[in-house]
Amino acid sequence: MSELLLYGSYGYNGRLIAEEAADRGLEPILAGRDGDRLAEQATELGLDYRQFDLASISPVVEELAGVDCVLNCAGPFSNTADTLVEACIESETDYVDITGEIPVIERIKRRDEEAEEAGITLFPAAGLSSVPMDCLGAHLVERLPEATHLALGAETFRPPSVGSITTLLEGLEDGGAVRNEGRLEHVPAGWKSRRIDFGRGARPAVTMPLGEVSTSYYTTGVPNIEVYTFAPPPSRLALRAHRYVAPLLATTPVREGLKRLAQIAREGPSKRARERGSTYFWGEARADGERAVSRLRMSDPYVVTGACGLAVAERVLDGDVAAGYQTPGRAFGPEFVLGIDEAEGFFDEDGPS
Repeated sequence: MSELLLYGSYGYNGRLIAEEAADRGLEPILAGRDGDRLAEQATELGLDYRQFDLASISPVVEELAGVDCVLNCAGPFSNTADTLVEACIESETDYVDITGEIPVIERIKRRDEEAEEAGITLFPAAGLSSVPMDCLGAHLVERLPEATHLALGAETFRPPSVGSITTLLEGLEDGGAVRNEGRLEHVPAGWKSRRIDFGRGARPAVTMPLGEVSTSYYTTGVPNIEVYTFAPPPSRLALRAHRYVAPLLATTPVREGLKRLAQIAREGPSKRARERGSTYFWGEARADGERAVSRLRMSDPYVVTGACGLAVAERVLDGDVAAGYQTPGRAFGPEFVLGIDEAEGFFDEDGPS
């Protein structure tokens, strides 16, 4: 059996993925920095574990001996991805993660040739929202091949986990991002707003710097891309305020204090809440007066993240993915997402732009 190693297996997302992987009979190796938490988790799930940090490359390369694929669940990925990617290239181990951090995705993309030479796959952004929206974008461009503009969006009411909050705090200084004529362009937080029907009627939404600003560009080649999320009034006010307070919030003492406060909060939704959750995805492609809109419906964001991450990792382990940097829509095609977590779609409409 091919060996899968889950790094950050005891975090909120990592724990859900580890449990699901064990249920599927994958028998992953659990890994991370905290030996006590790993030992407890390994005993509970009946799995092996390896305790190591990412302070230097050589020990990590040694720990990856016998491992076929790493699934990195340890965010912020700005702190973990670079070392693990370097170690994977040196040890010729495939790499998958569930990041949505644009800078991380872009850095991994720049290692495409090295990965090809090593004969390994680099597959960042294999979770929510990149798999659903990347596949949705690929579907839209199949419908409208001459598309010059692509807008994607997601609606969910799920509050973020501690890990998600920590990742957000790491990127406070970056603001927003869009793709403009093929270039990654930094813009203020909440740069644009519009009303979008994600599938339950028109709702307010704002641009957000989600990973699909990167992945969907490499999947579709569409030069202009914006990504939106549902934003009720308090969220829009917070984003506007961000433009003025970001320099203060981004200072190390303040940011670390906010992280400590985040640890006090509930780590993530309960199993019952996850079972009742849902996520709605929307996409719009435009070109010379033509417009195509498609939608997709999936379950709770945390359920979707785990299902997507494992689905990608299993395909990589099976040898179904080419070497080098990959994206969901490019590696598997748009229909890939429809086989994950009882997804419903694509719901298509079109008309004049």
